[in-house]
Amino acid sequence: MPSAAHVASNPIISARSIDTARPLKVIYVGAGISGILAAIRLPQQVRNLDLVIYDKNEELGGTWFENKYPGVACDIPAHCYQLSFEANPAWSSYYAKGPEILEYWKRVANKYGARKYMRLAHKALEARWDEKASKWTVKIENLQTGEVFTDSADALMTGVGALNEWRWPGIPGIEEYQGKLLHSAAWDETFEYKDKKVAVIGAGSSGIQIVPHIQPEVERLDHYVRGRTWIATTFAADELKKRNDTSSNFDFTPEEINAWQQDPELYLSYRKRIEAELQSGHIITQRGSTAQKEAREIFTRLMKERLAKKPEVAEHLLPDFPPLCKRLTPGPGYLEALTRENVDVIPAGISHITTTGIVTSDGTHREVDAIVCATGFDTSFQNRFPVYGLNDIKLGQKWQSGPSTYLSITTDGFPNFFMSLGPNSAVGAGNLLMLLEREAEYTGQCLAKMQYENILTMMPSTRAVNNFTDFCDAYFAGTVFSEECSSWYKSGGKNGRVSALWPGSSLHAIRALERPRWEDFEYEYVDGNPWGWFGDGWSERDRDNAADKTYYLDGQRMLDQPLLERVGLNGPEGDLARTAVNRNGR
Repeated sequence: MPSAAHVASNPIISARSIDTARPLKVIYVGAGISGILAAIRLPQQVRNLDLVIYDKNEELGGTWFENKYPGVACDIPAHCYQLSFEANPAWSSYYAKGPEILEYWKRVANKYGARKYMRLAHKALEARWDEKASKWTVKIENLQTGEVFTDSADALMTGVGALNEWRWPGIPGIEEYQGKLLHSAAWDETFEYKDKKVAVIGAGSSGIQIVPHIQPEVERLDHYVRGRTWIATTFAADELKKRNDTSSNFDFTPEEINAWQQDPELYLSYRKRIEAELQSGHIITQRGSTAQKEAREIFTRLMKERLAKKPEVAEHLLPDFPPLCKRLTPGPGYLEALTRENVDVIPAGISHITTTGIVTSDGTHREVDAIVCATGFDTSFQNRFPVYGLNDIKLGQKWQSGPSTYLSITTDGFPNFFMSLGPNSAVGAGNLLMLLEREAEYTGQCLAKMQYENILTMMPSTRAVNNFTDFCDAYFAGTVFSEECSSWYKSGGKNGRVSALWPGSSLHAIRALERPRWEDFEYEYVDGNPWGWFGDGWSERDRDNAADKTYYLDGQRMLDQPLLERVGLNGPEGDLARTAVNRNGR
């Protein structure tokens, strides 16, 4: 072995084997779907990893743990709302309800031992880059004990999402109301709404699910709808049509579930059919496309048909902006609920709230027993816990005029900082979960590079961030997302920049995030030696007498075997070939 003195006298020689994985600690904030993925993928990709995941909630699951309002469900087919590598053939219904979805993620986390990395009921208060130590220092509060402490790591990753920071609407007098006040994102499960007079403010995704669920049981429902919105057909709805099902959902039969459990290939065929339909809607996002025009005609007709008993409601709800400018909301049963006799749709703006009810701008006072605020979230990416990068620059300050990232995962000025579900990472059409998988794997590749190539810090160049930001602006100008409408997709109002969506299809995102473009990053090295990746001329196997020094022969195949069998069908090469085909789409 090279002597310590020899290495010390030759700074181009790094005191490490070429295949030594430098120990890395990673702090991850968020134990929702992205955090669970990180707990699976990062340990698989990164050797010698110390991973800790903090989450403010007392249970994992993120949005599926937090949202417990009546009727909470996913409007994406259940067989598409799962990991590519962990299929559940036993979903009870086509569109799964919230509790069943949460149970799926608990099962996934338990299967992979993800909980051992998690520190639940721990809230991140602040993260700060220590330039001298090249570490992230994170201030954490234990919500059970009140203790505040700091933890440090080589890298920081967040997975809190855009729809996480809920807020009360800024309506005058809301704090004076003496009835039951609820928010869809913080639902009180002890509340009994049966035979009560209830007001629901907001017609976003949660409001549209709450209204049809509680309508049959309440005495009266006042629904305050300020803006217009498209109530679309359900996503990937062809399966409903094939079954001649006139409802907006259906349960799978025990025979179907049993058949899929017994025959994985049969299940895969069914899953791919549903997935293909979900992934085929990108064309509708393009301005002026035939598909966009047809969608507008279909949605207009369907909304008028379902609201035929109350045509004035249709006139209020139908937008002048195109479908998908804001997120489509299928809303099974929602329009039908609005036509019931015990429902009043109130388009007038709210003036203020009194101790007993709501006063609209026309002076009408409506008393209610409860007010449900389905008024959404702060989607500005500004009010998360503060993150400070180089030169003590706050991320919120850097993004004051709008977020700027590199591929939604990293940003300049913030070394060793990664994001899942950051700006420009959601999808307007397609499968979001496949993108989340790629974000976790992309980050794992970056961390592994840091380990093996003696890299102390990495971050994208300002040029790369600017290029991605400029591309986003140019791309969205040709889509319906940039048309004038109020949408959480945008920052800065109706005509603001589209800052929440990936600039392309979800299939485009899957391919773009397949592997990093290392030339778009800037690096600093552990010992100031860019050649440090080369080590000291030794391999770890050279230093370990018991190590297999002929491991490269393990893939041996015999010359008289046909080439296709050698390369494509059997053994490790077959696995690699299949992986390459799956990843490259060829």
